[in-house]
Amino acid sequence: MTVITVSGKPGSGKSTVAELLHKKLGISYVYSGMIFRETAKKYKMSLEDFGKFCEKNSQVDKDLDKKQVKILKKGNVILEGRLAGWLAYRNNISSFKIFIDADLKTRVSRIVNRENGDLEKRKKEIVERERSELARYKKYYDIDLDDTSIYDLVVYSADKTPEEIVNIILEKLE
Repeated sequence: MTVITVSGKPGSGKSTVAELLHKKLGISYVYSGMIFRETAKKYKMSLEDFGKFCEKNSQVDKDLDKKQVKILKKGNVILEGRLAGWLAYRNNISSFKIFIDADLKTRVSRIVNRENGDLEKRKKEIVERERSELARYKKYYDIDLDDTSIYDLVVYSADKTPEEIVNIILEKLE
């Protein structure tokens, strides 16, 4: 049974890498950020407002995290999300945990290229989102998102193509 988690900061390249891994390995791919975005839409909130809402309403995060743990336990999946590695670790789910990171400038540039928008506005949104997530996960689970010690592989993506990162991952998986 194969379980791979792909975590990282917004704009680090985790979605692109997870999608490529999915294509190479032929196992299911679940993007937890989409579940969060869909939930924000149901609440008729922007991501930024929804993040603030979640800071005061822990049940939303906890429900999303329960869904992710259920997905991880089924196996044969690539789960991509900020907490995916931590959820596998904390629930003793055997998995290969990957963390992808890049500097803020690179990450903002990638998000603007993907979603358009103003560079400074996007930077502000990313910094606020990261602040919100750090606070929520510390408060709800005593998880420090900056602690990468639980990961089997940490990759800095600013100087690598997604294909290079996937090759590194596949080498480590063998």
